[in-house]
Amino acid sequence: MIVVPEKDIAKLITPADCLTAVEGVFASMARRSAYNFPVIREAIGHADALYGFKSGFDRESLALGLKSGGFWPNNVEKGLTNHQSAIFLFDADTGQCRAIVGGNLLTALRTAAASAVSIKYLARQDAKVLGMIGAGHQSTFQLRAALAQRKFEKVIGWNVVPEMLSRLEEVAKEEDLPFEAVSLDRLGAEADVIISITSSFDPILKASQVRPGTHLACMGTDTKGKQEVEAELVANASVFTDEVAQAITIGESQHAIGKGLIAPEDIIELGTVINGAHPGRTSADQITLFDGTGVGLQDLAVASKTVDLAVSKGVAIEIDF
Repeated sequence: MIVVPEKDIAKLITPADCLTAVEGVFASMARRSAYNFPVIREAIGHADALYGFKSGFDRESLALGLKSGGFWPNNVEKGLTNHQSAIFLFDADTGQCRAIVGGNLLTALRTAAASAVSIKYLARQDAKVLGMIGAGHQSTFQLRAALAQRKFEKVIGWNVVPEMLSRLEEVAKEEDLPFEAVSLDRLGAEADVIISITSSFDPILKASQVRPGTHLACMGTDTKGKQEVEAELVANASVFTDEVAQAITIGESQHAIGKGLIAPEDIIELGTVINGAHPGRTSADQITLFDGTGVGLQDLAVASKTVDLAVSKGVAIEIDF
């Protein structure tokens, strides 16, 4: 069995590798060659933590396994990342455990890759202003991945704790782009692409604040009850997602579904756009929204790529198990 420790992940896989892996997963899912198993995600009643499992199988790549972990909101006080996880890969032919891979950095990278894929296929080609809602640990990964998809000229941001926006400003400076902290009204009025990456249980962005032609990537809602944008905003948009079943139960779409504003059949799999079966954006004024719930297959894809890289570079740790 191969072990790839968390400390080695950053030296092995790049954001570009993750984007390619996640893009392939979306396409495979749309072809029904890959599927996710039911998600388990629960509040454990200790340390305010959310814990669960995401798993699946891809018949094309033969990626089989699960990610176990969750969100420990008090970890930052302990000098740890709030998101903690590990990914287990199994041999599809024998059922043997093939690898254990640190999942913290990979979770951030694959989540950023998913929103970046949505920008690649759904945002207007002339998008110039990128708006960020949220400035937590994953926000910088989101920002870096997004900036690679369009020729953005400016980054603007909003966070409930404004001081935390400095981490986004640093990334923008690395890319020689101006950054400005703005109100939600300004963010909605000026941004061509908006990424929300928060742990909110109350809507932050309203339908009235978003202008025609905007692409939104809502990446923080992955649990029943979470919500980043108004249900009416979801209803006003053409909605795309990684997996419809998750979007309507634990994703941003759950609230619009609950209010009867949209139906499950209104939600489009992003993989159908990648495969060419759906046109994606059809007009410059269309509001598109990617409901990124995060699927286990994304974790398996990036972990499998990481293991392959570790083996090819001769740094894989092999143990008897």
